[in-house]
Amino acid sequence: MSASSLSTAGILLIALAAVEYGGVSLLRFITGRVPGYLDNPVRQNLFRAGHAHAGVLVVLALVGMLYVDQTGLSDTGKDLVRWGLAAPPILMPLGFFLSIAPPRAERPNALIGFVYLGAVVLAAAVVTLGVNLL
Repeated sequence: MSASSLSTAGILLIALAAVEYGGVSLLRFITGRVPGYLDNPVRQNLFRAGHAHAGVLVVLALVGMLYVDQTGLSDTGKDLVRWGLAAPPILMPLGFFLSIAPPRAERPNALIGFVYLGAVVLAAAVVTLGVNLL
């Protein structure tokens, strides 16, 4: 594994602590019956989605790091794939959380666009990685 993949994996592993903190925060919202969470189903669903996407996408990015260096991509191409795997675990949860941050919000605001941006970046990265592994 290259130094670039190792350092990206190290950052992703550290980011996993933020996902854990998010899980503890959600648990605190539920057990503490925090106003603006249990009484707001849209906020509940988007916060859950943000937390779930963060965890799953960090694991996916870590697995992807094992394969990036096995491709015939140029160094720049490998860097783009690494970035394309590491950015969505940040972008997508950011969109889920910030789009419904106000406790009384009834629908997501324009920041939900980060979810779509993250999805496009992820799709480009995994397709590029998959095709170049074939």
